Amino acid sequence: MNTTIETIFKLLAIFTIVILLGFLVKAATSGSHHGVPLQKADINIGNKASLQRGYKYATNYCLGCHAASYSRYNRIGRDLGITEKQLTDNLIFTSNIRGEQSKPGDLMKVAMTKTYAKEAFGTVPPDLSLLTRSRGVDWIYTYLKSFYKDDSRPFGVNNLAFPDVGMPHVLWDLQGWQEKHVHAEDDGHGNKHETVSLELSEPGSKTPAEYDQVVRDITNFMAYLAEPVQQQRKTLGFFVMLFLVVFFVAAYFLKKEYWKDIH
Repeated sequence: MNTTIETIFKLLAIFTIVILLGFLVKAATSGSHHGVPLQKADINIGNKASLQRGYKYATNYCLGCHAASYSRYNRIGRDLGITEKQLTDNLIFTSNIRGEQSKPGDLMKVAMTKTYAKEAFGTVPPDLSLLTRSRGVDWIYTYLKSFYKDDSRPFGVNNLAFPDVGMPHVLWDLQGWQEKHVHAEDDGHGNKHETVSLELSEPGSKTPAEYDQVVRDITNFMAYLAEPVQQQRKTLGFFVMLFLVVFFVAAYFLKKEYWKDIH
């Protein structure tokens, strides 16, 4: 009995150490991409108004080329407080194989074929369903803010977070156009370092602060899209951890009481 309890405690300790190491590795590898410091997205998955705005922007600017084929319109509608009529009237722009408007219960696919996408963009646009799980919310937020004018590229734009990206800057009318500036700095010891900055040369319909909020809303929606049940998971996880703490204390004192006469 004593050996069994000690084994359980050791396994719990090993499990805790593995989880902590996972967080440390993630923190160490998610700070930058292609040498670009990632900006904090600072999203709130519980902010339903932000998710609704993000869904609107994603529908109008992203879901024409990018599918979200692991999601259904009506599931998102239920979670975000959007009726099926509102979905049909305002947020479903795709068609089925018969040319009819997609139904609220359909998967969120696009009509564009992979062959056409490869010819048009040089690559197939990635599915948005799990993109934030593979890239991270900070990367998505930084990427959407890092487009700049580059006449050498097919669409006239490039991106600091994703050099030579094949995607046009679809949010240009909101953000405007940025230009890349390279600054050479001397550290005082004869060593020169280059820093890169983006400066707005042609403003869009949104101010920089308003555009930041647009990007934050889109990122928030994509984080939800990657795991719609995460709010429930976090709530359930809290109660599971609370139960384990209470159980650990009870088991500890039970062990002491059971073995007090032997020790």
